[in-house]
Amino acid sequence: MLNNLPIRKIIHVDMDAFYASVAQMDNPELRGKPIAVGGGGKRGVISAASYEARKFGVKSAMSGRLAEKLCPQLIFIRTDFARYSEISKRVKSIFYDYTDLVEPLSLDEAYLDVTENKIDLPSATLIAQKIRARVYDEIGLTASAGISINKFIAKVASDYNKPNGQKTVNPEDVLQFLEDLDIRKFYGVGKVTAEKMYQKGIFTGKDLKSKTLDYLDQNFGKSGRYYYHVVRGIHNSEVKPNRIRKSLAAERTFSENLSSEIFMLEKLEHIAEEVSRRLVKSKVAGKTVTLKIKYSDFTLQTRSKTLPYYIYEKAIILETAKDLLYQDKLDNSVRLLGISLSNLNTDPKKSKAVEKEKKSVSVQLKFDF
Repeated sequence: MLNNLPIRKIIHVDMDAFYASVAQMDNPELRGKPIAVGGGGKRGVISAASYEARKFGVKSAMSGRLAEKLCPQLIFIRTDFARYSEISKRVKSIFYDYTDLVEPLSLDEAYLDVTENKIDLPSATLIAQKIRARVYDEIGLTASAGISINKFIAKVASDYNKPNGQKTVNPEDVLQFLEDLDIRKFYGVGKVTAEKMYQKGIFTGKDLKSKTLDYLDQNFGKSGRYYYHVVRGIHNSEVKPNRIRKSLAAERTFSENLSSEIFMLEKLEHIAEEVSRRLVKSKVAGKTVTLKIKYSDFTLQTRSKTLPYYIYEKAIILETAKDLLYQDKLDNSVRLLGISLSNLNTDPKKSKAVEKEKKSVSVQLKFDF
């Protein structure tokens, strides 16, 4: 089946415990110690954990209180996004020495299409090794990588030999690799979906592959078709170097729950100011304002309003957010507020160079990986 598909050389690079590793690099006294980025205070949530902390079960999105119970010697570090962004730009500049087809997913990971590359090296495996070596030598951080024929398999593979390792899934090994894969390792299968699959006797890729498209559609909705194809090695999503920003947001979690809209207005002003600052920095504007409300029982609610014109000014963002706040009665006390602006004025046109590159990679069928 793979013989009929466009086979590319895709690398997924994932920095190892990026936020925590940056903190340890900048402060040698933290090296070898369990640290958590964020999570300080009684309401804090962990943004990242060092590998030393992960041994105790500490992980991202965990409350600081729980993390401290699991690891009493845990050291909490403040987030420093300006520093992370600086390091991320240096890492990505290394990527661009090998290909212009780089699709960042976040500050610490990206896809690279090296089917045709700037150093004319036929092996994607060797390119990944060179990139990881340069990141370590020039910046001082380790990265892991996955290498295969498409983005889905490359991303799954990058998690195999962490930290500071890489895994290549050659074209001839793809189908067996996917059949042997634990369903929890499939990118796009979350905890809830995995439990549902377990209940239906789906534990591995082989089990998933045995299900018909109709069965997966009926039981997993729109995701069913995605699961049906990826387990067969079919994932034609190309590396998109010009990812278009679809929204821009800021939010705040409060140290104490807020029970009145009056107490929330000052918080909204600070959030609106941050959103406006980011819009100006990114040189974009938007029409749709969305207010995000997370209640004390962790239920989430969003309220949106689309304006007839593009905005970026704090005053208009704030007034629109206030209108949304008063639009309906609050269901409970509030622990988090957020404002996002979407329907942005970004240019959706793709460059001719990218389209040309897409055509060139679609005819590549055999490689030395």
